[in-house]
Amino acid sequence: QVQLVESGGGSVQAGGSLRLSCAASAYTYTPRLIAWFRQAPGKEREGVAAIYTSNGLTYYADSVKGRFTLSQDNAKTTVYLQMNSLKPEDTAMYYCAADLISWGGSPLLSAYKSWGQGTQVTVSS
Repeated sequence: QVQLVESGGGSVQAGGSLRLSCAASAYTYTPRLIAWFRQAPGKEREGVAAIYTSNGLTYYADSVKGRFTLSQDNAKTTVYLQMNSLKPEDTAMYYCAADLISWGGSPLLSAYKSWGQGTQVTVSS
């Protein structure tokens, strides 16, 4: 099982930017698929973006498409979520996830075994 550590959250004004990081550590393998989810108070968890680390293929929720961008480092152990043009509705706790356990038709609808502790993003209007 991989350990995931998120960082980079914070408070910004609408229109601002943040870059979240998800550092994955495992003794024997590199996660094949890493996804970002978010959950706002009183709302269901939502899949935001995902990346296949082997080829860089990415997926984005419609709500963030064109504003959020995924990338990864050369070692493919850290995934970055660049968030631009942030909106108040982006306010949530952001989590990265790995170790797919149940395919839901899209990486953003699937279930994962490993989760980070989360990093808070707050966007004020």
